[in-house]
Amino acid sequence: MCAICGRFPCDSRCPNAPDPPTVFTCAYCGEPIVPGDEYMELDGSYYHLEDCASDAAVSLLLEKCGARTGVAEEGDGYDG
Repeated sequence: MCAICGRFPCDSRCPNAPDPPTVFTCAYCGEPIVPGDEYMELDGSYYHLEDCASDAAVSLLLEKCGARTGVAEEGDGYDG
């Protein structure tokens, strides 16, 4: 029985509890994606949905989806 939480096995909130199993590893931050985490899969890579996918959205679009950036100049595209 655990001296902190009084349970065996430890309650998941107990500091003595084992880490949850890694289901995937986030391609952005390198931290585990564990059961209960929301994730996004893109092109075989996995990302924490709210934090990492949001933070990496522009770079993901540029690198994996063929998006491009540019600087608008007169004469480009639709002119009204």
